[in-house]
Amino acid sequence: MKWGVVRFPGSLDDDDALYALREVLGQDARMLWHKEETLGGVHCIVLPGGFSYGDYLRSGAIARFSPIMRSIAKFADDGGLVLGICNGFQILCEAHLLPGALTRNRSLAFICEQVTIRVENARTPLTRATRAGEVLRIPIKHGEGCYVAPESELRAMEERGQVLFRYVAPDGGLSEAANPNGSMRAIAGVANERFNVFGLMPHPEHAVEGELTGGADGLKLFHSLIEAAR
Repeated sequence: MKWGVVRFPGSLDDDDALYALREVLGQDARMLWHKEETLGGVHCIVLPGGFSYGDYLRSGAIARFSPIMRSIAKFADDGGLVLGICNGFQILCEAHLLPGALTRNRSLAFICEQVTIRVENARTPLTRATRAGEVLRIPIKHGEGCYVAPESELRAMEERGQVLFRYVAPDGGLSEAANPNGSMRAIAGVANERFNVFGLMPHPEHAVEGELTGGADGLKLFHSLIEAAR
């Protein structure tokens, strides 16, 4: 499987995503510069975390206009797999490839910690190696991770199964204390209606080596995409 990891000015988790894909998972992965207009025949695109363009205006608001985003939009329209992690999730929302938006954390402070998220839909290319209700431990690090959308849109997303992950307590229960950024309905990750574009605020690329990072639950998401591509 061929992967492309997009590097924007200000990206900082692009090398981590490449490491996870190449060194841990043994995948064929290459870096794609944001000014490139071709994707090189990849099967899955990863938009990594970081602070593209310094997060000026809003997180992801400038990166959405990078030349490569036109190719990514067409790739997604043709059914290609696209994964946005943290800032990548923000960019996909700004580009209207995913519904909703990411706003300032409820605390108005940057958060960097391990969280637990519950799989809400295990029947997608990103979650097929998990089971519904499974709780994953994956870190977050963001200042604008509060997911918002109109209530009518949220209801429709829930009905279609587009809500993939929710912030929960370690036992899987919902609580305000377990929702680190104040996201509506404790949403941590979503998909588009066709289930080929995905975004989540937690960083699966930082949860691929248990002894080094305190867990390897992120591998389940990458294995899911690999299985889906096959």
